[in-house]
Amino acid sequence: MPQTTTHPGICRICSAHCGVLATVTDGRLTKVAGDPDNPMFKGYTCVKGRALPEIHNNPDRLLHSQKRQPDGSYARIASEQAMDEIAARLQQLIEEYGPRSVAMYLGTNGLPYPASALMGNAFMRGIESPMFFTANTIDQPGKQIALAAHGHWLGGDVDFNEADSWMLIGTNPLVSKAIGIPGQNPSQNLRAANDRGMKLIVIDPRRSQTAARAAIHLQPRPGEDVTIVAGIINIIIGERWHDRAFIDENVDGFDDLVRAVADFTPDYVARRADVPQDQLREAARVFATYGTKRGMVNAGTGANFAMHGNLLEYLCLCLTTICGRWQRAGERVTRPNTLMPAFTAKAQAHPPYEGWGYGEKLRVRGLTDTVSGMPTAALADEILLEGDGQVRALICIGGNPMAAWPDQRKTHRALQSLDLLVTLDTEMSLTSQLADYVIAPMMQMETPAMTMGSELIKYYTSGTGIPAAYGQYVPRIVAPPEGSDLTEEWKFFLGLAKRMNLDLWFVNFFGGGGGRFMESPPIVLQMNGQTELTTEELFAQMCATSRIPLDEVRKHPHGKIFDVDAVVAERDPDCSDRLDVGNAHMIAELADVMAEDFVSERSNSRFPFRLIPRRHQNFMNSSGTALAALNRGKPYNPVYMHPDTVSALGLESGGPVRVTSKHDSVPAVLEADDTLRPDVVAMHHAFGGMPTDDTDFREHGTNVGRLVPTDVDYDAITGLPRQGNIAVAVTPLTD
Repeated sequence: MPQTTTHPGICRICSAHCGVLATVTDGRLTKVAGDPDNPMFKGYTCVKGRALPEIHNNPDRLLHSQKRQPDGSYARIASEQAMDEIAARLQQLIEEYGPRSVAMYLGTNGLPYPASALMGNAFMRGIESPMFFTANTIDQPGKQIALAAHGHWLGGDVDFNEADSWMLIGTNPLVSKAIGIPGQNPSQNLRAANDRGMKLIVIDPRRSQTAARAAIHLQPRPGEDVTIVAGIINIIIGERWHDRAFIDENVDGFDDLVRAVADFTPDYVARRADVPQDQLREAARVFATYGTKRGMVNAGTGANFAMHGNLLEYLCLCLTTICGRWQRAGERVTRPNTLMPAFTAKAQAHPPYEGWGYGEKLRVRGLTDTVSGMPTAALADEILLEGDGQVRALICIGGNPMAAWPDQRKTHRALQSLDLLVTLDTEMSLTSQLADYVIAPMMQMETPAMTMGSELIKYYTSGTGIPAAYGQYVPRIVAPPEGSDLTEEWKFFLGLAKRMNLDLWFVNFFGGGGGRFMESPPIVLQMNGQTELTTEELFAQMCATSRIPLDEVRKHPHGKIFDVDAVVAERDPDCSDRLDVGNAHMIAELADVMAEDFVSERSNSRFPFRLIPRRHQNFMNSSGTALAALNRGKPYNPVYMHPDTVSALGLESGGPVRVTSKHDSVPAVLEADDTLRPDVVAMHHAFGGMPTDDTDFREHGTNVGRLVPTDVDYDAITGLPRQGNIAVAVTPLTD
């Protein structure tokens, strides 16, 4: 008789950290379902979480680390032997070329393992290399740049679950579970909000799942989000719907903002963004005046990809602030912390701080370190550019640069040119196919889990994190497959440190801004060659100052919303700190937007469409695209186009086409989609094969990054290139 047990678990595919029930049969994970006894998720899970058994038991999963052979093939290598060889090679490169020759890239799939990123960062500081890069700077780095320019409100966010209005720009949280609508069962959260009468405003060129349930949906031309938000601010100020008392007490720069948005009149915005003027005015009115507990504004990846992401995020904060949309003294703290330290929320500002132009200077495009991290879009250049400071070794954790980085051809050349490429990967992804060593790690249910990571993202931007004193801890649910040789990612770096005689300082931060905004003191742990520690013991130390002791959280295996009576305290009597809505850099960039020749920009008949990104319900970036349980017979990412446009071009839905930008072209499968504007096409990112594998696009999809240069249209602070609102042509595939 098979032995079957069911355990509470935590899905860690995305930052929501859904509470699930995991069924194990004879030592194998066989089913994952929502946990109806979890008080936060109430039985919710998504298709990705339910596919965890297929992910764990994937026949292509690596159960042993791999080493590249001289002929390009791969052979099994013991993990300890791999660490010996990698440590020796790193030591040799550092001695010959200096610490800067070693870089690290942390991808989104590092999320499941809260110690991995911190240990990777500790390792880089241990070898004294500043070259630590993350996926953040090729996604939405403007969120941290904007917070640095604007400042933080120490009272925290308004609670979505109590708000009467909310605005979302270029984000689809019903799919992404990332921002705005709480990611803990977002569909139910939105349904409850609509039932109580909330007015949701969505600005998106596509009628997304979220937009379809909004009270107002503005469907503009892509790339005009800054124009629209500036116009809404102008309308609100002109109608005197702003919160004058809050501004007088807490805000600098208001007069500068008034002047900066003055020319963004309703008529101008309507013409430029191609939205009805009356709908624009109604959106401003509803956001500013509807109800008694008014909400906030959040932007997402789609809007940030279209250039001016820093400015857009800054204007979102400005709109929130001039309307006074922050928790006030005496109101409940929305995100009070559970496995993070208790803190005193106050009805006052944390002032702006230095956000860019400091620290390590890259050798290309005048880029530097920033509060959002090092500019990842320049890392391929740092690898390819010869001379002092050239990057010669790269370690990738939870990332797949060949699928995710812009300019895939340049990325391919860069990764091939490295002296040493190491990936920590569960399968032979595109990037791992170029690696010298592929370290096989344990997977989600083979490691313990806790929800601290889902709490921590509140420091990323407003509208994220857990809106309750909720916590969950689960032990390891399944053992690694019999006969496997797997390691935990953080232990890989401890193993390197022992071999390289390094002292590491593992730092668990409770704040943001590169340490310039700290809600609570960090936890700092020293590790060295003598360190012997289990993940369970490390978690206990990471939670040493938690509001709710980890031992107490452990007593509630299905998770618990704890009774925490945290309210926002009064402003300190001597506080003179203020938020800034008139940052000189941002105001100057807004003037640049006004000066753009947007008519000529759209008049290029060679590239009549604008390509925007689109989230996929079934995949987390490149993860799972080859699994039948997730791709359901469609392992490619179509180029979506309005059916009227498909007909006008004489194309056929399901047929092959070529998508061409000014930089490059890719083959793709066309799919009709009436949720789009007729002048817009959309594609999911992080698909595709090697640059030489284009003929197999129906088997693995299309790499959108191929269309994106990194050194033409890019943000001068973060290096983020234009990855949305890309001018493209779509033509029949003839070759």
